[in-house]
Amino acid sequence: MKKLGLALVLLMGMLSHAQVSINVNVGTPPSWGPVGYDNSRYYYLPDIDIYYDINQSQFIYDNNGAWVRVNRLPSRYRNYDLYGGYKVVLNDYRGNTPYSYHSKHRAAYPKGYKGKPQKNRGNKPEKYNKPDKQTPQKNSPKKSNGNSNKEGNNGNGNNGNGNKGNGKHH
Repeated sequence: MKKLGLALVLLMGMLSHAQVSINVNVGTPPSWGPVGYDNSRYYYLPDIDIYYDINQSQFIYDNNGAWVRVNRLPSRYRNYDLYGGYKVVLNDYRGNTPYSYHSKHRAAYPKGYKGKPQKNRGNKPEKYNKPDKQTPQKNSPKKSNGNSNKEGNNGNGNNGNGNKGNGKHH
């Protein structure tokens, strides 16, 4: 009976270890990531000179000489379109510091680099498709100068029949 219990404990220990190591090594690519690269760990985003670690769901960037990992893009890139920007998939690197080859990546993939056409894993969320609030819309109504033409007001205080509208009805 003791042997059976010991075997069961060993088996459970091996299974739990295998599960943990699978979860650590497999990340879920973001919806803005390119289709067809499920076994890759890193993207390099040449337009903003930043790496993305799929397993950790973190961006990696050079912050004044120190490589930093963050969950969101730095504020200076908050308007960068991850869905529209080109992602270089780094298939040939297996470590934890893709920036070890940063000078090689920058030379091979300069800002504006476009390789093969890419299709994103998911659709761009609606919030990315809304027009910028500061950009004037075409055919938008002009701002009123306070002199509305409502009910015949011609802008000089007259209601259109020569009488001043003072709120009293005749």
